[in-house]
Amino acid sequence: MSALPAGIEDVELAKAYRLLNHGPVTLVTSAHGGRRNLMAASWVMPLDYDPPKVLVVIDAKTLTRELVECSGEFALNIPPRRMAGAVFSAGSRSGRDGDKFRALGVDAFAARRIGAPLVAGCVGWLECRVLPEPGNEKRHDLFIGEVVAAAADRRVFSQGRWHFDDDALRTLHYTSGGVFHATGERIDVRS
Repeated sequence: MSALPAGIEDVELAKAYRLLNHGPVTLVTSAHGGRRNLMAASWVMPLDYDPPKVLVVIDAKTLTRELVECSGEFALNIPPRRMAGAVFSAGSRSGRDGDKFRALGVDAFAARRIGAPLVAGCVGWLECRVLPEPGNEKRHDLFIGEVVAAAADRRVFSQGRWHFDDDALRTLHYTSGGVFHATGERIDVRS
């Protein structure tokens, strides 16, 4: 595996589900045959932790779907608050109209276990290989991915837990119509 950029650390695979457990919006990245794409997705969730699996809905008409079906892999990138504009734009245009990374000014770096790029500036990343379920994929646009590598920005995720001390690094939740909410206040009920 290649080295991670500075400030990013591996997340233990058995705890990778914690990157998604609080329901953040994600950027799904994919690549195949010299083409790459990213799309915004809110319908993403953890499914299992050993081995770690995720679920993501990818519409049949999208370039992302085409690339995922051809490559058998995708990445989930968890953007922070400061990327809300890029996330909205990624969800509002088609990758068939040109490279969205370039159009949105989004930088990427190489994943370690898959061919899809990872989005720079995010706070969490899950590299996934598709576990084929043709019925679910065709009928519900629902893909199951096995997480083969996970990483997070140590400023907001360490020791298997999120800690959002910097407002700019809080993750996003999309409601509709261009409106996002940032992950909120931490409430610890342990005594």
